[in-house]
Amino acid sequence: MSSPENETPISIAAGDSAVASVLQITDPHLMGHGGGALLGVRTRDSLAAVIQLARARQPQPDLLLATGDIAQDASEAAYHEFARQAAAFDCPQSWIAGNHDDSQVLNRIAAQYQAGGRQFLVGSWQVIMLDSSVRGQVYGQLGEAELRFLAEALTAFPDRPALVSLHHHPVRIDTEWMNAIGLHNRDQFWEVIDRFPQVKAVLWGHIHQDLDLYRGDVRLLATPSTCIQFEAGSEDFAVERLAPGFRWLDLHSNGTLDTGVVRATDFQYELDMNSNGY
Repeated sequence: MSSPENETPISIAAGDSAVASVLQITDPHLMGHGGGALLGVRTRDSLAAVIQLARARQPQPDLLLATGDIAQDASEAAYHEFARQAAAFDCPQSWIAGNHDDSQVLNRIAAQYQAGGRQFLVGSWQVIMLDSSVRGQVYGQLGEAELRFLAEALTAFPDRPALVSLHHHPVRIDTEWMNAIGLHNRDQFWEVIDRFPQVKAVLWGHIHQDLDLYRGDVRLLATPSTCIQFEAGSEDFAVERLAPGFRWLDLHSNGTLDTGVVRATDFQYELDMNSNGY
């Protein structure tokens, strides 16, 4: 993944000139060994089930976004496994780091698979990917270079509706234990976003939940993990028996978007409901 200062927009002609199709996969928590499981869920198997379902719904998206925690153990083998499975989609990809990732390892391997782009012109839209990971920490932070990159990318294309994506949630949510591990400098993030009315949506992972609401005119979207799901509304760490899933987004040339979450309800797993962490 290139540094923000050196980023060059990647242009993608949408398959449908009026609609750009984007697929988001997030929080696979893959491990270097094939039998790796998170709270009883074999994460390679759950990712495979989600990708199979996504392929059935949208065989050829225009862009695939992997929004962090690609690996649980930050191993090279985990990132190569993600690349192997994600190769089911013959389209450009962008991978960004989450708190369980090693951003240097991820960036190096992403570059091998041409998945290091951070700025895309897809159809009539601009898609911007931000690295909110902080080495050795669970919470997120956008450094000055990331905030400058965001502002410069939005300044460069004022007439394109924009989708901004990162790993950590930039707003408070009703799952209280997660608020301390969200984006810590969210005010700085929103100071930039609020300067650019073309931003239509902000998209993230991390919370292992489906979320769809608004902050003013900006749509706020979070997406289930491809493995375990966190219980919405919980004060302390808790998981719930919801199937893994993905999010699809259709970005229309008039600046509107349609989106939804699809879950792999046929995937069978045994979830450890008694864990107090992961």
